[in-house]
Amino acid sequence: MIDTHAHLYDEQFSADIAEIISRARANGVEKVYLPNCDSTTIPAMMALTEQYPGYCIPMIGIHPCYVKESYEAELKIMQEWLDKASFAAIGEIGLDYYWDQTFVAAQKDAFHRQIDWALERALPIVIHSRNATQDCIDIVREKQNGQLKGIFHCFGDDLNAAEQIIDLGFKLGIGGVVTFKNSTLPEVLRAVDLEHLVLETDAPYLAPVPYRGKRNESSYIPLIAQKIADIKEVPLSVVAERTTKTAEALFS
Repeated sequence: MIDTHAHLYDEQFSADIAEIISRARANGVEKVYLPNCDSTTIPAMMALTEQYPGYCIPMIGIHPCYVKESYEAELKIMQEWLDKASFAAIGEIGLDYYWDQTFVAAQKDAFHRQIDWALERALPIVIHSRNATQDCIDIVREKQNGQLKGIFHCFGDDLNAAEQIIDLGFKLGIGGVVTFKNSTLPEVLRAVDLEHLVLETDAPYLAPVPYRGKRNESSYIPLIAQKIADIKEVPLSVVAERTTKTAEALFS
């Protein structure tokens, strides 16, 4: 299985990252993709990818919550890194209207420009959309020229949103939220083909049941996969195989 989204460079993992990686490997997680947040997270992310080459794989981009007054300078730093290192995707990028709407115009500008980088370099994008999914969908639709691909990370919206995302050729990133008792995701996933899903943890956030509220980690991917298997009424091995194939094709 593949964890398509985990912040393993986060300081919450600094004391025991070797054990985190070891547990993930022992639980069948063969690769972890690392989304970036801003210029301050790049050094730790790149250090981790050097420590675990081919296992921890970096992306580059500005998370919408980090788009502030200095976002132009941040974008310049991202572009410099794109020119000097190899990245699997542009991410995580997108829109977040949950915490603060002061910089919505700047978030949209940054989102548009980073999508353009992805198109120029034939890279997928990994989208963060909190309280902003329809706006993210509309921007992707505007930019979709048949070449744009990626993941709507931490998908938790309704079937209408899921169908729009799938119609655009994008995948749904399914994480620990699917295991929560009050989640409406199971209902949505029953109506969605398995080929449109990829697995993710968003570690250290959003740990699945029975670890909800605790630090999340990549070794919990099988708990998410098992929940999807239960929803789809297929063996765990089928979910593992299909989601891995989808992730590999996307990031190839």
